[in-house]
Amino acid sequence: MTIENTQVEELVYQRPKSLTRNPTTYCPGCTHGIAHRLIAEVIDEMGVREEMIGVASVGCSVFAYNFFNIDFISAPHGRAPAMATGVKRLLPDRLVWTYQGDGDLAAIGTGEIVHAASRCERITVIYVNNAVFGATGGQQAPTTLLGQKTTSFPAGRDPRTGGYPLRMAELLAMVSPESYIVRVSIHDVKHILQAGKAIRRAFEVQMQDEGFSLVEILSMCPTQWKVTPVQALQWIKERMISYYPLGEFSVPKGTPRLES
Repeated sequence: MTIENTQVEELVYQRPKSLTRNPTTYCPGCTHGIAHRLIAEVIDEMGVREEMIGVASVGCSVFAYNFFNIDFISAPHGRAPAMATGVKRLLPDRLVWTYQGDGDLAAIGTGEIVHAASRCERITVIYVNNAVFGATGGQQAPTTLLGQKTTSFPAGRDPRTGGYPLRMAELLAMVSPESYIVRVSIHDVKHILQAGKAIRRAFEVQMQDEGFSLVEILSMCPTQWKVTPVQALQWIKERMISYYPLGEFSVPKGTPRLES
């Protein structure tokens, strides 16, 4: 096979089998697509596509079931951990995971995620934090940073009226100290590669019956942040990571930590 007289000797990049070919519904510049690809690559690498059951949340990722070539169910707003708990207890041999945004997990679903973690349910949660309610128009979310302007608080988040942003990884690590809880970012290639390793480790923790696992992914929403994609990537680096530090906050006994 040749392309413009150049011999192609090795295939180095292709669509993961665990991703469908359906057109994305995400806005231009949104990094949900990067998160999807990382998850799909890990599923393919581990060879567990037939064992996977995903639970879609409500929000920007409500149509996640259209993009993954695995069994999927859809949960009411915020209830994905509760639904995943039921599925896992009924089918303990399956790998059950949820895909949730910060508005879904850290707002209406706070009770569900806290108790799933405290019970150390054998499920995996992929939690995408873009610091805003993206799907509903850019309102202030539990994760919105202090001073960050949103459509519901155009003057910026004020702790006197809006409280402080929730650090969900740290909070859950306190109630589930022997689970696998990590925060990663996907704002550049180095961190994207690290995120893929963390996602794999989270699924491995479930496979090995070591406990609950959650990967928080710092993501961007250029549309609702009212900035360009390039500016959004820089904002994650300069603003989000300083408040939401990256790293592993809880690791099961005997589980090695990821290399930075």
